[in-house]
Parts: sequence; C-alpha cells; structure tokens
Amino acid sequence: MKAISYTIKQAFSQLGRNKHMSSASIFAIMAMMIILGIFFTLMVNVNLVAQNAEDQFDTIQFYLYDNVTDEQANQMIEKISKMEHVTEAEYITKEKAMTIMKDRWGEKSYLLEGLSGNPFPASIEITADDIKYEAGLVEDISTMEGIEEVKFYKEVINKLLAITGYIQTGALILIGILIIVSVIVVSNTIKLTVHAREREIHIMKYVGATNWFIRGPFLVEGMIIGIIASILAAVIVGLTYYKFVDLFSSKVLIMFNSGMVPYTFIVQNLVIIFVALGISIGALGSILSMRRFLKA
Repeated sequence: MKAISYTIKQAFSQLGRNKHMSSASIFAIMAMMIILGIFFTLMVNVNLVAQNAEDQFDTIQFYLYDNVTDEQANQMIEKISKMEHVTEAEYITKEKAMTIMKDRWGEKSYLLEGLSGNPFPASIEITADDIKYEAGLVEDISTMEGIEEVKFYKEVINKLLAITGYIQTGALILIGILIIVSVIVVSNTIKLTVHAREREIHIMKYVGATNWFIRGPFLVEGMIIGIIASILAAVIVGLTYYKFVDLFSSKVLIMFNSGMVPYTFIVQNLVIIFVALGISIGALGSILSMRRFLKA
C-alpha cells in the first residue's frame, strides 16, 4: 500500500511541476479524441441509415396521387399481386403511413401532432422474390395510372455502403496518425520529468529499487494525463452531439427516413473508448520515455 501511495503522490507531484507540458499533452490527446468522436458519431449514424435502408432493400414503394381512392388502390394491388416475381403487395393508407412515421420518430412523435393534415401519401409496397427482378418490376408498375413516385433503395444503399467504407478507412488512417502523435507528445512530456529526476533515478537504482518501482510514478502520470484528456473529450463530443440531435434529428428523419443513434448510446460508448484509449496512450508514452533510463 505504501508503494501505491508513493507512486500516486509522485505522479501528481510531477504533473504539478511540469504543468505546462502536461497541459499540452492533455490538449493534444483531447483534440485527437474529439476528432475520433466526430468520426465515431458520423460512422454509427451512417451505418444506422444504411441498415434502415437495407431493412427495406427487398421492398419497393410506389407513392400514389392523393386523388387515388381505396377502391382503385385495391384494384392495383390485385393486378400487381398477379405479376411474376412479386411475392407480396401491400396497400399503405395515409393513416397507416402516419402511424408508421410516429413509431419511427419515437419520443419525437409529438412533433407530428402539430401538422395541419396528413402530409404522408398513400403507397403500395411490394416485395420481389429476387433483387435482380426489381428494376423490371419498377419499370412495369410505374406505368400504372395513379403512381406519382417510386422509392427504390438499391442505388441509395450502394452509395451509403460506399460512403460508410470511405468513412471507416479515412477514420482508421487519421486516428492511427493522431495516436502516434499523441504518444510522442506524452513521451516528450514524461521525458522532461525524467531528466529533472535523472540523478534521483540513478540513486534509486543504486540502492536496489526495481525498474517497476521507479517507472510507476511516470506510468501513472501518463495514465492521468490520458484519463483527464478522455473525460474532457467525452464531455465536449457528448454535449455537441446532444445539441446536434436536438436541432437536426427531425430533418435527418425526413431526409433519410431514419432516426439518429440515441445520445445515451453515443456517450456510453465514447466514455469507454476514450478512457481505454487515453490510458493506453498515456501508459505507452510513459514506457517509451523511460527506455533510455531503464531496461524494459
């Protein structure tokens, strides 16, 4: 217990002595994590949009003009159901479309109550027995009287998957570079403290102190720097995302027919990722800075 107490006290003492470089290390790691957080929130939301689109990938929606009656729609359903490669055809009334959107909006569904009238069109939703026949079905059914617009997901999904891939690749490359920079910054910070205590370290080794006893305070110092940076970054990204969701979630829903990833999910995962990453960066930077003085 005495050794642990000594290690922690020395770590905080070293942070105080070298507060300017420690602050620089904290801000460097924090900046890296904020960028990581931005990519993380962007990636999970793009993945959600792509997943929601994929869930409807085997369906095609044909929006109807407002003057199409239920009887006419049912006649269209009967005709479409007899087409080759159509496994299912369903008539979605305006009322049902509103109910579906309320379910998707979840807690934000109260916003739809203030609308004057029902802005969602009735539609016919079909399912094909194979993706390769969807384009042909779209071409045939679109010629029917009463069809105003077609919602066909294939191109959208391909683009979303491509965007997701680019974001993931770019994020990995950028984060890799930023992690290396952060480790170097922390390592240089710890080196200043090591140089200041070089004589003391040699004396400790001379009287029989183990490498890990000497290394301990520096290791804890690096980990504290990482933890402080990770908490600050998580707070900044979390608050920013909360505000973004509050302002733009309804617009995203209208544009992409998909909600945004819940704020709690983002914050919980960011805290875990940031703290683990911050501790790792701090510890690695400390270990590298001590290699010149201690044998690993």
